[in-house]
Amino acid sequence: MLSSNSLYDGFGQRGLFHAYYGGADFGEVTTTAERIGDSTSADDWHREWVATADRMAGIGDESATAGHAVSAREAYLRASNYYRTSYLPLYGKPVDPRLVEAFERETDSFQKAARLFSPPIEVLEIPFEGGSLPAYFVKVDNSRKPRPTILQTNGYDSTIQEMYFAHAPAAIRRGYNFLCFDGPRQGRNLIRDGIPIRPDWENVVRPVVDFALKRPEVDPKRLVLIGWSFGGYLAPRAASGEHRIAALVADPGEWDQRDLWVAALPISDEEKKRYPDLSPETLRSLEESLQGPDANPFLSWALLQRGLWVNGVDTLHDYFVSTLDYKLSTVADRISCPTLLTLAEEDFIAAFAPKLYEALEVPEKRLVRFTAAEGAGDHTEASGRALYHQRVFDWLDKVLQTPSWQHSS
Repeated sequence: MLSSNSLYDGFGQRGLFHAYYGGADFGEVTTTAERIGDSTSADDWHREWVATADRMAGIGDESATAGHAVSAREAYLRASNYYRTSYLPLYGKPVDPRLVEAFERETDSFQKAARLFSPPIEVLEIPFEGGSLPAYFVKVDNSRKPRPTILQTNGYDSTIQEMYFAHAPAAIRRGYNFLCFDGPRQGRNLIRDGIPIRPDWENVVRPVVDFALKRPEVDPKRLVLIGWSFGGYLAPRAASGEHRIAALVADPGEWDQRDLWVAALPISDEEKKRYPDLSPETLRSLEESLQGPDANPFLSWALLQRGLWVNGVDTLHDYFVSTLDYKLSTVADRISCPTLLTLAEEDFIAAFAPKLYEALEVPEKRLVRFTAAEGAGDHTEASGRALYHQRVFDWLDKVLQTPSWQHSS
């Protein structure tokens, strides 16, 4: 355990889990946690994680100046992850300037590392509705040979830097290119630009697919869309209206957001029927329970800090109303490509994956369960990414070499 506070323990573990692919080192994480101790102050948390990140960034600069490219790259990657870890407790409106500064340092450190890869990770801007979406393209090698390519869409509180650690190395090792991007209200688009989130992710992914298919390194018949965390809703929604996708992975499989919150909230059966039109008394009770001494720290952060900010609303009622727009029940039958859904047993967000699975009318579908006994029972199998990648990529290898399941561009 990294903290007696369950929220901070989760934040710290999230950073530590990226050690498998070079985003952290155990001693750096544990000593940072020790300096914070049992403090529940966001100020203490942020200060100590930034101190560790600054130290790593300094090591990166020293190694880079001395010509030690590998050492510099590895230090910059860890610095990037630690800067991101530092600002999670600061989520919310109004936006804390320390959050913005730490995000900029996260990005800067990662992009310093990106230049030191071989081939270098490409830092991109994908044209989107008069502006652009930040993206990274990680290639298997320097050849222009068309390869299967992962198109990774983000979730609710991550960044393209964190997506690299969670997905890219596993893809590259298996011969897949990797292209990730932040859509509206994700990463830079949330923290710096305040672009609103939206449910119609097919209209977000379509220009990204257009962009990807102009690259000679991307095989147009083997473009895979993967969504993680809230991307487990966004990616299936995108695939329902974008049919140049050869295969889809939702980690985890999701369903209508209304159903998720009706199941999760401590409200009466009558209130569940009326959701989101909850009584003023119920809303007041919920707010008090989220702010009181016995509040669930994660639920309080997820709703009152992260939720209101990401959805661009000011009240719990408005947040619950906004969830009605995010549903797959009306579009699941339009998904046409082979689809894999994950379901981790301790992840309440994945509870409705079987519902999406049943609604799919595709040539190949798979519901892959992960358990705590395997060390992969948590949200997005964060503590068991190697097992997740083994199962997902083994499935993709099979699906993408089967001509009858391939879709033309």
